[in-house]
Amino acid sequence: MKKLVLCLFFLSHSVHAEIEVYQFKTPDLELRYQTLTEELRCLVCQNQNIADSHAELAQDLRRKVYEKLNSGESNDQIIDYMTERYGDFVLYRPPFNAKTLILWLTPALTILLGGVGFWSLLKRRETNSDEQLSASEREKLDTLLHTKTSNKK
Repeated sequence: MKKLVLCLFFLSHSVHAEIEVYQFKTPDLELRYQTLTEELRCLVCQNQNIADSHAELAQDLRRKVYEKLNSGESNDQIIDYMTERYGDFVLYRPPFNAKTLILWLTPALTILLGGVGFWSLLKRRETNSDEQLSASEREKLDTLLHTKTSNKK
């Protein structure tokens, strides 16, 4: 029985999971690698950076970043390569341009429209409370109130 459990343990998929280990020439290069992989979005997961993602595409992107760093490319060159190949969506902080205008302006427009709506609601309430009764309306109200109180006695 022990042999069977041991055999199943060694054949399981999680035991054979691959762990990426990259060797860097300098600590600065390793820091740049970590920074870049945290700034690039995983296109499969979409809510994770490639440093944290286990998707195969994220592994490929990490390997590509490593290769480009070792070939001497700058951070900007690597980011330019990634955005040229995968678009601005690969960046967690996309640039402000015509393509991403709606992305950047939507939060501000939402807050602005909410504020305008709230202000108009307050104005509407204020106008309704400021309405005064005419003399004939006041008389009718007094009559109604007087008849109601006399009916209760």
